[in-house]
Amino acid sequence: MSVWPAWEVQECGSVTSWFAVRVDLPDGGRVDVLAVAAGGCVAIEEVRAQPPLSLDDLTALADWIEEPLLGACGVDCAPSPESAGALLSRDRPTWPPGVEGMRLVAEEYLAAQGKGIDPVLAVMSATGRSRRGSLKLIGGARDAGFLTPRHARRRTDASAGG
Repeated sequence: MSVWPAWEVQECGSVTSWFAVRVDLPDGGRVDVLAVAAGGCVAIEEVRAQPPLSLDDLTALADWIEEPLLGACGVDCAPSPESAGALLSRDRPTWPPGVEGMRLVAEEYLAAQGKGIDPVLAVMSATGRSRRGSLKLIGGARDAGFLTPRHARRRTDASAGG
């Protein structure tokens, strides 16, 4: 197994580093992993394997690469239980369903607009959903009347009355 730095971005006093990991398997196969380290956390961004990994092997991959990757990233190899949960958990924040959820989406959207930041990214951050999922939630909030319609309706000549 080998781990090496891929690239690093320094912005606003923080550093985000990407690392490439290669695992050579006994059967001649190979697994390439792209991991990112930022804010004391390490996350896997991409995995490519030849031949493809089974689901069991994919879940075991984190255990295979954990110590060498954390060592290369400069993160303590014995993470606290809280940070270990953050590294392995991909759970979304709890978000209420139905009308209450749509109202909260609208509040996040309008607050972001008021601050001059991207409202879709604000909804993505608040809900933990993808861009497409967040756009669906925003559309639902519009349909429920919590947000103004996106486009003004145009009148056709037939509906204009003459």
